[in-house]
Amino acid sequence: MIRVQNVVKKFGQMTAVDDISFEVRAGEMFAFLGPNGAGKTTTIRMLTTLLRPTSGALRLNGLDPVAQKEEARKQFGIVFQDPSLDQDLTAWENLDLHGALYHVPGAARRERGEMLLRLFDLWERRDAPVKEFSGGMRRRLEVARGLLHTPKILFLDEPTLGLDPQSRNQLWAHVKRLNEDERVTVFLTTHYMDEADRVAHRIAVIDHGRIVAVGSSRELQERTRTNSLEEAFIALTGASIRDESAGPAERMREAARMWRRR
Repeated sequence: MIRVQNVVKKFGQMTAVDDISFEVRAGEMFAFLGPNGAGKTTTIRMLTTLLRPTSGALRLNGLDPVAQKEEARKQFGIVFQDPSLDQDLTAWENLDLHGALYHVPGAARRERGEMLLRLFDLWERRDAPVKEFSGGMRRRLEVARGLLHTPKILFLDEPTLGLDPQSRNQLWAHVKRLNEDERVTVFLTTHYMDEADRVAHRIAVIDHGRIVAVGSSRELQERTRTNSLEEAFIALTGASIRDESAGPAERMREAARMWRRR
């Protein structure tokens, strides 16, 4: 469903992504993990048509996101790390607007929107403005919105950052159900190792722009002779604290602005 082959991305003399290759299978929940500044966000921006790779090849459901940008965008939904809902619109209006932008017919928008709002436990609040929602409700609505146009792929960048454990568990339960029922391929990033351990079928670890390991949580632990995914991650990437001056939040705010201007 996703293929990345020998992809390089340079910004001037700086190489952000350095000759990476991996594949994500159809219907898979795939976690993309790495320290701050490792190249995760740059990779997502290339996959979601916001950046052009310097070299290499990308495919989303067989489509080239560089040469077939508009067709490729129809294949995926995305939830950015930073909020992107219209706070003054209701939950239903946010979904309806998204559906209109993706040219989803009115009847299909209504049917799909009701199904998703019920699934994410938001149907009773469909006419309430988003500014009245809790953080967990907003995140569930963003995921529902990203799925309204029935994409084949769902990109989730730190979707549970700042949520309490109950909200995190609830959101992942809903995402896993859609993954199983609709075979939606999920590409996620998270700094919560327990989430990746629990929901991901396979995990890719990127560090300094390079893929350093790909496998299931168990396989990564066996490779590093550790007893948890967190220990395996540290063994693969080191224990030093990375510079957060241009961390994920800042980069994804820029990505969201670019996406809205597309």
